[in-house]
Amino acid sequence: MLSGFRMMWILVMFDLPVKTKPQRKAATKFREFLLDEGFGMCQLSVYMRFCGGKEQAATYTRRVQYALPGEGSVQILYFTDKQYENIVSFRGRVKDKGNKNPQQYALF
Repeated sequence: MLSGFRMMWILVMFDLPVKTKPQRKAATKFREFLLDEGFGMCQLSVYMRFCGGKEQAATYTRRVQYALPGEGSVQILYFTDKQYENIVSFRGRVKDKGNKNPQQYALF
């Protein structure tokens, strides 16, 4: 049974160096990797992905770990679908409507 307390979101936040051309290339490659893995960009260095549960979130964490650049800082945060519904967002001083959850759970 699917439950908003079992379904998870994975949030990847990172601060990568971009002073040299190789560093910029590594940062771009990492961002492209996240997009290819189904993460959506929330901000330039913040990406999110919906997961069916802790096991799938752990799988994506391992994938991210293998794709990490040699430098920089990366943090991964997990939260439930129910917690996701409570995120408050603003555009300027205007409060955004609530976050939309995926319409249906897809198995890959």
